[in-house]
Amino acid sequence: MKPNDLLTITVSAANIEAVQPFNLPVTSAPRLGDVGGVSGNMQLQSYLVDSDGNIEFPVLGTVQVAGLTRQELVRKFKVEISRYVQNPIINIKLVNFQVTVLGEVNQPGTFTIPDERISLSKALGIAGDLTIYGRRDNVMILRETGDTKEYKYVDISRSDFLNSEYYYLQQNDVVYIEPNQAQIQGASYNRNASVYISIASVLISLAILLTN
Repeated sequence: MKPNDLLTITVSAANIEAVQPFNLPVTSAPRLGDVGGVSGNMQLQSYLVDSDGNIEFPVLGTVQVAGLTRQELVRKFKVEISRYVQNPIINIKLVNFQVTVLGEVNQPGTFTIPDERISLSKALGIAGDLTIYGRRDNVMILRETGDTKEYKYVDISRSDFLNSEYYYLQQNDVVYIEPNQAQIQGASYNRNASVYISIASVLISLAILLTN
């Protein structure tokens, strides 16, 4: 878990009344077209991980969650809540897991992933796959870990990229597809061509004025 993550945490057990203090009230989110917010979709309230990596949890107070995987966090809450409730069941979900895919793909953008786990291949598929101008041998992945940013280049044209530590993306990873040399040269040619056309137009206009 990282700062700015949004978590939903639910606690259940055989004794329903015993776990009520550990659960936030369910809220109603108005649906599009509702008047006055009278009706809507019921949804769980979420916990925001603060800049120090903590959340404020009912009964337990301040809980450090940064740096823990979801499974580790489930175990941590189970130990703490077991002091109050017998055999608690903890369900934790990261609700704002996002990855961004930019560059030479057909549908660039930021995508919210509901299952909290996505491979690089699947992320590229969601973005509509690479265009014909994208480089498959030099896919850049930008990852933020704490206060540091790191980047890695992956060659997805080779089968061994499946074993890369970057095969599965993490929260807020950015994937960038570079243009190939043909696209770079084509873009450069097009830009220069427009300049030359503009210059030629000016020269022709001047020639017409001078000859009149």
